[in-house]
Order: sequence, then C-alpha cells, then structure tokens
Amino acid sequence: MSTITIIIHMKVTRFVLPFLSLGLCAVLTGCGSAQPAADQPTDDTTSPSASPTSDSQEVAAPAARLAYTYDGGIVVLDANTLEQVADLPLSGFNRVNAAGDAGTVLVSTEGGFRVLETGAFAQGHGDHYHYYAATPVLTDVIYPATTPGHVVVHDGQTLLFDDGTGQVTVFDSDDIAAGGQPVRQYTTPAPHHGVAVPLEDQLAVTEGTAESRSGLRLLDANDQVVAESDECPNIHGEAVAANEAAVFGCADGALVLSDGKITKVTSPQADGRLSTLSGTEASPIVLGNYTTADAAFTAVALIDTVNLKITLVDLPGDATYSSHSLARGDDGSALVLATDGSLYVIDPVTATITASYQLIDAWTPPADWQQPRPSLALLDGMAYITDTAHSQLLTVYPVTGQVWKTTALTHVPNEIAVVTGGPASDGHSHDDEDEHEESDEPTD
Repeated sequence: MSTITIIIHMKVTRFVLPFLSLGLCAVLTGCGSAQPAADQPTDDTTSPSASPTSDSQEVAAPAARLAYTYDGGIVVLDANTLEQVADLPLSGFNRVNAAGDAGTVLVSTEGGFRVLETGAFAQGHGDHYHYYAATPVLTDVIYPATTPGHVVVHDGQTLLFDDGTGQVTVFDSDDIAAGGQPVRQYTTPAPHHGVAVPLEDQLAVTEGTAESRSGLRLLDANDQVVAESDECPNIHGEAVAANEAAVFGCADGALVLSDGKITKVTSPQADGRLSTLSGTEASPIVLGNYTTADAAFTAVALIDTVNLKITLVDLPGDATYSSHSLARGDDGSALVLATDGSLYVIDPVTATITASYQLIDAWTPPADWQQPRPSLALLDGMAYITDTAHSQLLTVYPVTGQVWKTTALTHVPNEIAVVTGGPASDGHSHDDEDEHEESDEPTD
C-alpha cells in the first residue's frame, strides 16, 4: 500500500467514522458517546472537518508529543525535540490525560472530555507500523460529562468517570479519537467523586455519595457484585500493578484487589491517608502519596500487593512534594519530584532512596490546587519535568540524572500529558488528583 493510500485510509477511519458514530448515537438513547462541542468555532484550528492528516508526513519513528495546559489554552510540543507544534486557545481551567492510543489527549473541560488530536499516530501494516506526524487539532468531539473526573487507561480500554452523575463509560482505546461507541456503561447508585478500573470482563468501581465515600465493588459482566468492601473511608485514587492487582487509596490505608478478592491494608499510622497512586506492570508495588495530621507529604507510601503491606519512605530534610510529583520508571523504580528541586529515585523492594538529582529551584506547592506547580511525567524511559518558576521544560534520564534537553516555554505550564505516537500501549492514566475536593489536605 502506498503512502498516499495509507493517508487517505486514515482520513476515512479517523474523521469520517466520528460522524457515522454520532449519527448512530442520535438513534440510540443513553449511548454516552461523543458529541460535537456546541459552542466551538468552525475554523481550521478547532473543527474536526479540518483533518489533521491533511498535512501528514510519514516519519521514521513514533512522533511522541507532549501537551501542557496554561491559563487560556493548551500547547503541544514535539516530545523528542521539545519544539512547539501548536498553541490551541481554550478558556477556563482544563486538565489533560493521555487517552490510551498513539496520540489522543482527552481534555477535561466544560461539558465533558474533549478530544485533542496531538498529530501523532500510527498505522498497522502487516507485521509492522507506519508512523505519522501532523498538525494538532482540538476537535469538536466531546464525551459529555457534567463533572469530568478520572480517566483510567488499562488493558486496551479507556474509562471515563463523571462525578456529577456517577456514570462510568468504557471504550476501546483505539476508538476514543473517533468518538466511538462504549463497550460498557454503568451508573453508580449515587453520584460521587469516584473512580473505576476495567479488568477483563469485570469492573472495579467505587461507591459513595456527595457527602462520603467508603466502598469498592467488583462487578461481573452483568453488573452483579462478586466482591465488595466498605472499609475504605474517603476512597480515592487508583493504580494497577503487576499481575492485574489494583490498589485504591483510603483515609487509613488502601484496598488491594487481586484475584477477585478485596483486602484492606492499614497504614502504619492510624490517620495515614493515601489518595494519589502510581503503578506499573513492572512492579507489584504501588507508589502513593501519604499524609497525616502532623506530617503532610514528607513521606511516600509503597503498597505491596503481594505481601499486603504499606512501607513508608521519608524524604530528606524538609522536602515535601505534591500530587503532580509521582511517577514510575521503566524498571519499576519509584520517582518523586520534591520541593527541594530534586528528583528522588526509590527502590520499591528495599524501600530506599538510591539516587537524587538536583534539577530545578526549590518550590512551594500553591495553596490553590488549580495553580501551576512543577509536574513529572515519564515516557519511554525519559522524565519530563516542568519548571514553573522559569517556564521551562526539562527532559531527564532518571537512571543517571543527566539532563538531555531544556527548552523555554511560551506560557507557565500547569497540567501535562505525554503520548507515544506509536502503537497503543497497556498504560495507565488518571485525570483527577486528590487535592481538588479534599479540603483537609494541609498543603496541596
């Protein structure tokens, strides 16, 4: 197949199918799939009719992209060169999440989860892939939500949670850019700030109300409860570790879901709270933030999903961190970007800090959770770190601490998301962090 044929095929599958899907959705009731954003202009910078493949170029390797939000819009960078490829105006406070395919980012904004095509994508061709780069487009495709919350990507599926209605919608990740039809839907008994994780033909979903949350239910393919626990006050945050073990944070520990069984693991301290979690299939141990009434973000938690134990690692000196500070290395290492400006590398098995690299100036987490603070993201073994004080972005090799490249940004960065530009990976992402609705968070 020629390059021209491939590009034409991409136009059909990525930009005609959304309209076919939307037409089908108009016939069905409650389908929960994407709708055009009604209040958006139809110029060539935002409309899906302006195909981002119109200027596509085939490239030799995946065209990885990084998107960051700022007050008034979203910038997309080439993640390899750090060159800016688009600046897309969008008013309001917005959040960004990798959608689970090669190049789509979901923007949590007014009205729901809006599709941002970063211009990076891949086409399967027999036993190999062709990679393409194009101009990013903030499309009119939007998955409606009254209060867009968590985005979870796992095992080739992308899950969206609407805090305002309690609706859980699951899609095949490869269909998310095209406004595809959901493969599963479920609505919790009461709306709440919740989260869910798709696990093969099962669904793990929190239960609660607008006033309190304490439950986790494991549902089968027919939405019947096969396991449950009510021992998780203020349940929040999720991560998937090795062997399909899922962890959820509690005000006094965590719930570990493994082999169809839910187990409560208590914190070393009675009021030790976990909420933001980071997992990887390379490790059975999940990294989490940790706070108590007396110490906020001075230690991180390591939740062992095999031995069902929580171990704490204290950061040196007066260093703390924020909910944007946690990530996992390709080798399963736990990474923490601390307020002293250092990136700490932790061995999750020995629960020891094995390295630290001074990378940016010391910083203080803002009192308002919506304000920018340094953020950390990992892609293909490289750490991406935003320096909000100087409006910069650093790429760092976390194994050695070597700064590969630094670039000046045109705006003060806030939220960040990275996409591979290659075949969809079995990744994991979460949109929502703990601070925005937990008024008892001391510093974040």
